[in-house]
Amino acid sequence: MIEETIRSRLAFLNTTTLEILDESHLHKGHAGNNGGGHFNVLVKSPFFVGKTRMERHRMVYGALEDLIPETIHALSIKAEVPNA
Repeated sequence: MIEETIRSRLAFLNTTTLEILDESHLHKGHAGNNGGGHFNVLVKSPFFVGKTRMERHRMVYGALEDLIPETIHALSIKAEVPNA
């Protein structure tokens, strides 16, 4: 299951919150979709403290980049510090 793969790939961030929402069903037949899923993730990690939004997103994308675009077609990321 791709959600478990995402969860295990992001484990290095020692997340305090990790929510993964699979919205693939909303995008069936979407132009350009090669069958990969559409996911929204909310990630809260102490590793994000002092990082810009772009740096946080790069950390998440870096962990998942080999899954894009075949397994993950679209990824929406909300990356925050804990207690934010």
